[in-house]
Amino acid sequence: MSGARISSIAAGSPASTVDLVVDDELVSVNGREPTDIIEYQQLIDGDVVTLVVRRAGEALARKVTITKAEGQPLGLNIDSAVFDRIRTCDNHCTFCFIYQLPKGMRRSLYVKDDDFRLSFLYGNYTTLTRFTEFDLERIIDEGLSPLYVSIHTTNPTLRAEMLRNPRGATSLRWLRELLRAGIVVHGQVVVCPGVNDGAELERTLFDVLTLYPELASVALVPVGVSDLSVEATMRSHNEREAREVVELAERFQRLTREVLGVAKVFASDEFYLVAGLDPPGTESFESLDEAENGVGLVAAFAESFAEGTPMAKLGSGFFQSVDGAPAMGYRAPRTLEVAREEGEDVTVLTGEYAAPILRRLFDEHGFGDVEVKAVKNRYFGGNIKVAGLMTGRDLQEALTDVSLARLCLVPDVCLSEGRFLDGLSLEDLSRPVTPVATTGHDLRTTLESARARRLSRA
Repeated sequence: MSGARISSIAAGSPASTVDLVVDDELVSVNGREPTDIIEYQQLIDGDVVTLVVRRAGEALARKVTITKAEGQPLGLNIDSAVFDRIRTCDNHCTFCFIYQLPKGMRRSLYVKDDDFRLSFLYGNYTTLTRFTEFDLERIIDEGLSPLYVSIHTTNPTLRAEMLRNPRGATSLRWLRELLRAGIVVHGQVVVCPGVNDGAELERTLFDVLTLYPELASVALVPVGVSDLSVEATMRSHNEREAREVVELAERFQRLTREVLGVAKVFASDEFYLVAGLDPPGTESFESLDEAENGVGLVAAFAESFAEGTPMAKLGSGFFQSVDGAPAMGYRAPRTLEVAREEGEDVTVLTGEYAAPILRRLFDEHGFGDVEVKAVKNRYFGGNIKVAGLMTGRDLQEALTDVSLARLCLVPDVCLSEGRFLDGLSLEDLSRPVTPVATTGHDLRTTLESARARRLSRA
């Protein structure tokens, strides 16, 4: 990251009344040089904001003073969340998906972050192995909550081995300090069969109950193993192993509810699907803060689709690359503006996990005429079947036998600024495809619009 630059200026805002233009570099705010968007937001909250900016092609920086109501938005959008540099991860986790990425993808996809600021802003998970006293002091002073922490195991020796970092054995001491200070923390365990499951997972969950009872939640998520993995100890779960994880999670749901008054431990929807079980409904969850981890996501989507109402705001989760994360805040938008095709008959293309869920939803709610097509992930292979990791070339292959007359919909979760993970854009596909926001409400609205067009022409 190279400083903060203005990416847009809201019309009619206080910032639009002074000499600022897009791409001006922000040098200081009220005499301080903010290192991230969190500090920036705090500095611009008052009624007088003095900016020092540097314009491209000009040798000297300029001072600009803006007067506004206290708390009123300044009207500037900044192009990044971190102005100094992202604190990168120095772990070499055996299960890390970044090591499974093929060569030649966008450089930003290979960035591993372990930055508590991105944890606060976007729900990225941090292992705390690069955490410091200064970080703890800032989080407490500024109330940066909630945070998201990767636990994986509470066995110090095993945690150091899984992270391939000796600090992994001791860094959970910071978790204790964060919880003691009243910071809300969501935890996760990437469950790797034969490594940190079984008795080790049970030990971890007992430690959560006794050592970290203040944790808001703990999500158990399956390890993603693509065909590109070179880790001999990493493999995907079979049905029996997935069912055992689900049973353990549900056991600790009951236990934490009995002892602490609230359920804390949840298995991701993917575990239920691999185990051949239906994921639980929304009534089973205290919140949807771990939905980006796949906890309650199916339930939230189904409820939104069935009732035709917007989904509740979701949290963020594991392995979100900087430019491929949820379309919120300072993340890159999922899709650019795309003209909708006026097709009538609809085909929805999605990942292998989501396809049978959509088929059932459509049949239950009167959309039996909508075709659902599962896109097999040949790009990554392995157990990678989620919609968010669909690539352009796999989608192109799935489109070969779909009539050109059909309206083809894809979830926008697989896109970042209109591009798939493999670098292909929507324009690179051989036929028009329309991205739809990945919520039940948005999908149902699109299907109803297509039906209304068909009926109007009948």
